Amino acid sequence: MNYKTQMDAAKKGILTKEMKTVAQKEFMDETKLMELVASGRVAIPANIRHTSLSAEGIGEGLKTKINVNLGISGDCIDYTNEMNKVKLAIDFGAEAIMDLSNYGKTHDFRKELIAYSPAMIGTVPMYDAIGYLEKDLMDIKAKDFLKVVQAHAEEGVDFMTIHCGINKNTAKRFKENKRLMKRMTNIVSRGGSLLFAWMEMTGNENPFYEYYDEVLDILREYDVTISLGDALRPGSIHDSSDAGQLSELIELGNLTTLAWEKDVQVMVEGPGHMAINEIAANMAIQKRLCHGAPFYVLGPLVTDIAPGYDHITSAIGGAIAATYGADFLCYVTPAEHLRLPDLDDVKEGIVASKIAAHAADIAKGIPHARDIDDTMAKARQVLDWEAQYACAIDPE
Repeated sequence: MNYKTQMDAAKKGILTKEMKTVAQKEFMDETKLMELVASGRVAIPANIRHTSLSAEGIGEGLKTKINVNLGISGDCIDYTNEMNKVKLAIDFGAEAIMDLSNYGKTHDFRKELIAYSPAMIGTVPMYDAIGYLEKDLMDIKAKDFLKVVQAHAEEGVDFMTIHCGINKNTAKRFKENKRLMKRMTNIVSRGGSLLFAWMEMTGNENPFYEYYDEVLDILREYDVTISLGDALRPGSIHDSSDAGQLSELIELGNLTTLAWEKDVQVMVEGPGHMAINEIAANMAIQKRLCHGAPFYVLGPLVTDIAPGYDHITSAIGGAIAATYGADFLCYVTPAEHLRLPDLDDVKEGIVASKIAAHAADIAKGIPHARDIDDTMAKARQVLDWEAQYACAIDPE
């Protein structure tokens, strides 16, 4: 293999088997896809060690993909239940699964997950740092964090959320903005808040920012896509589009180009909570500041008053965000803001996210996106119930 990553191959004019798979799934010309991957506008997260993967593309001109979060925590130590969620996600066609495990034998669960899953697997190394390193947060040294990145890459993880954009400068702006503008919800990103706490306790720079080149070298070795995490994302509609969010986004744009120079594929993460009237502008700003890199959004949730129904607030925001440029939606379940999701919550979250993604693909004119809707309409016209079942997101 005379290339290191999908981006490296694309720049060299090499058509990989993963590119062929994606081009076939997306009804896209292989040469066009290769150009999009080479420019960074499409990412194909595909760790060289994830042998069960059925490759998917994320980015410009492709179907909107969805991600399902799950994992082991101190409040839910049930490996069988989490694997049932994995199977449900795959049965419903989720293209990605993020293992957010932060307790117990995370390695064992992740190893089983990667061996089983044809969907892309993502992680947040910061979640796993304390357990993996068996140290209190205060006692972790800067380069210890890189050991977790290395371990996840070796295990076969396809993409990693790494919060590189919250450095001393952006943290300073955040604190100033919080004082002047009275941000209501502080830092709601778990990985971001842990890093911010570590920086405040030690007085040191964010290790993922300080040693960014070394992080990229690890990711390049296994062709892991970096998902640049938004530590300062808004946790309420009051805080959306504030100076903290946007100053970090500018930093993420700079980090995107540095990653591309090393042929590391990039996705950029975004809000969060956001009123409907701000969504389109935020999508355009991200694409401009981050040079067309694929945009991965959590929601956005368009109101803060619907606990128990945030799969709906998220689907509304996700449909609008994807219509205006977001490429990848992280599902939100009815349990958001309340508790850990059970199997029924996961199903509700997946269905809502799939609806949002598909509705946006129709609006964007993604090739053949509406074919199945036309098939459903014809089946309804002739009362063909079996064909209707086959077309439905949830046939049961």
